[in-house]
Amino acid sequence: MPPTNPTEDARPRQFGGRNLALLGAAVLTIAAGYVVLSSGSGAAEAASVLLVVGYCVLFPLALLA
Repeated sequence: MPPTNPTEDARPRQFGGRNLALLGAAVLTIAAGYVVLSSGSGAAEAASVLLVVGYCVLFPLALLA
């Protein structure tokens, strides 16, 4: 018999398309930040902004959205 109350459903939630898109954007932003940082062209500010946006904005949004 299927559960009548949605809170009784014990199956874990799966990521949807929006979550996967945000996770992909986070990974690309983080990778771009490390590429800019390793280039050594004096663009440490841009690299730090990319890394902070990837780790502190996009990655948590991907988990919570």
